Amino acid sequence: MRDVAVMGVGMHAWGKFPETSVTELCRVAVEAALADAAIGWRDVEAVAAASSRFSGGKGWGLNGNDVVEDMGSTGIPVYNMSAGCAAGGNAFNVGHALVAGGMHDVVLVVGGEKMPKGFIQTSGVEEETDPEYLRQRCVGMPGPAFWALLCRRRMDELGTTEEQLARVAVKAHEVGRHNENARFRQEFTVEDVLGSALVSDPLRLYEICPVSDGAAAAIICSADAARRIGGDPVWIAGSAVATARFDDGLPRGLAGIVPTGMAHHSEAAMAVSKALAQAGAEPGDLDLVELQDNTVYYELAFPEEWGLCKPGEAEHLLEAGETLPTGRMPINPSGGFLCFGEATTAMGVFQVCEVTWQLRGQAGARQVPDAKLGLAQTLGLGGNGTAVVLKR
Repeated sequence: MRDVAVMGVGMHAWGKFPETSVTELCRVAVEAALADAAIGWRDVEAVAAASSRFSGGKGWGLNGNDVVEDMGSTGIPVYNMSAGCAAGGNAFNVGHALVAGGMHDVVLVVGGEKMPKGFIQTSGVEEETDPEYLRQRCVGMPGPAFWALLCRRRMDELGTTEEQLARVAVKAHEVGRHNENARFRQEFTVEDVLGSALVSDPLRLYEICPVSDGAAAAIICSADAARRIGGDPVWIAGSAVATARFDDGLPRGLAGIVPTGMAHHSEAAMAVSKALAQAGAEPGDLDLVELQDNTVYYELAFPEEWGLCKPGEAEHLLEAGETLPTGRMPINPSGGFLCFGEATTAMGVFQVCEVTWQLRGQAGARQVPDAKLGLAQTLGLGGNGTAVVLKR
């Protein structure tokens, strides 16, 4: 397998842009990534695109084809990947494999999304054997209610308080206000968060990420191409994809076992473990982590499940300021999903952009000092998990 570098990254700011198509969002991100890598569109040999059914264009999850037609139809292959909220990380994994395996020297990875209003409807059809349809239609449990149950369990077993949940959101906005690409850049106090509307007890409005429009892109290339191009490469130390295990901490399907223990989302834990193993690193070696914080719960639970800290320790580290960019375990220095909102298929690529800027020392007021090794993690519908480790 060949060494692979991230040579250029670019983003369109997150928000709601009713007059802007997803293809236009992607164009801004792609052009920025090309400029950052100091190459032209004709230098791109293949596209790995994160695609979904939300965004428009041709539909059918053909976002990559829309990007190619918009940028210029040069005949290059397009790989459209669909993995729900993990699609961006999934596309990055495919792009990495294409370069590492010697099929292409320069690959564009891109994700763009325009989200509909309201709760994400995970099931596309009214199918009585579809557990996602039944969960939402019969049980009445969209994402926030599911996350609220996870919070309640943690509060019961580990003593987490509502104030500690609120402090995660406060921390996110403390750093997110410095990110020009974030949608929400205002600062909050604990009282502000606890005073926001109750969505699903105990979770409040400011503790749940909204849906957004956004796009992100990365140019990755072989070591030989990186030497020809020059510039400021960041190296891909690990890239992994996993799906959920039968015995993980969440009941899945209509006839699954009733799980035990505190571990949840085995797809995320396995992807992170595999990516770290590829990098020859331990969790404690990481200088920063960009993780999927659809809600404040995940910023507390995931570091414990992945071995970044001990079970029950996350709240103490948060309150001690250790998860800030200047702490010993920086988490989501970008501001995370809480400050960006979720543009589902773009999120994994957005994280790669942030980690790249951090490792280059280009993150400004949210910079993690002397960052050398960073992790990006997503999970998506269907039990899809991805992880990327980048290094200097």
